[in-house]
Amino acid sequence: MQYKGVLRKMQTEIGRPIQYYMVFETDFLNVNQILDKELEINFIKHQCLSCGQDRPIFRQGFCKTCFYEIPAAGDWIMRPELSTAHLDQEDRDLEYEKKVQLQPHIVYLANSSTIKVGVTRKTQVPTRWIDQGAHEAIEIVEVPNRYLAGITEVALKDHVGDKTNWRKMLTNEVVDEDLVTWRNKLKPYIPAEAQEYFIASNSETHLDFPVLQYPSKVRSLNLDKTPNYRGRLKGIKGQYLIFEDNTVFNVRGSEGYYVSLSIH
Repeated sequence: MQYKGVLRKMQTEIGRPIQYYMVFETDFLNVNQILDKELEINFIKHQCLSCGQDRPIFRQGFCKTCFYEIPAAGDWIMRPELSTAHLDQEDRDLEYEKKVQLQPHIVYLANSSTIKVGVTRKTQVPTRWIDQGAHEAIEIVEVPNRYLAGITEVALKDHVGDKTNWRKMLTNEVVDEDLVTWRNKLKPYIPAEAQEYFIASNSETHLDFPVLQYPSKVRSLNLDKTPNYRGRLKGIKGQYLIFEDNTVFNVRGSEGYYVSLSIH
């Protein structure tokens, strides 16, 4: 069985375990169904997710030209505190920025390797937590725009981390935490503008990933260096495929790579 197309972030469906899908132009693959089977990945070419041309991928699935021009790759994507649509100020495309920035956003705590604070649109819960490989998470603030979420995240970063240690996440070196206690402990540090949006009465969400075997150490697959790879799929966590030989493949980190996938 063979699939061919440009890699994009795997789509997910909440469940026990979470269901993963690789979606191509004319087909899709439920990745859970190929656990414990041999998967062969062959890199064919680059295909920028914006212009569609065969140019080296720079970041986020885009070629360098598109990355610095399109509104979907503005600095406010990675740094929400730089959002300006609420002020009616344009970065690259005000209409696009209003559509994305001026909607409910969640500031959350997630535990994937250690506790981290993060921001996502409300519509992306729990997808964002799944993508980060968090086994537990909780919303702490729901605000009406991305800017307020961003300044809240910046304030809380002084008291809790904001990065995921992907190696610890993939080897499952994680410790359960009481996120309700953490939420309440962090409340005093939420900026005054966002205090009224604090969520005081929710509970943790627990996530169950489809993993048969965690790697003892991780070796990352880079398609530019290793364009052809074959291994037995043992798990899916975050946006990573985990193979029996300790190789891990970041599907989201390889967006814009056109590949063929063969299942043996």
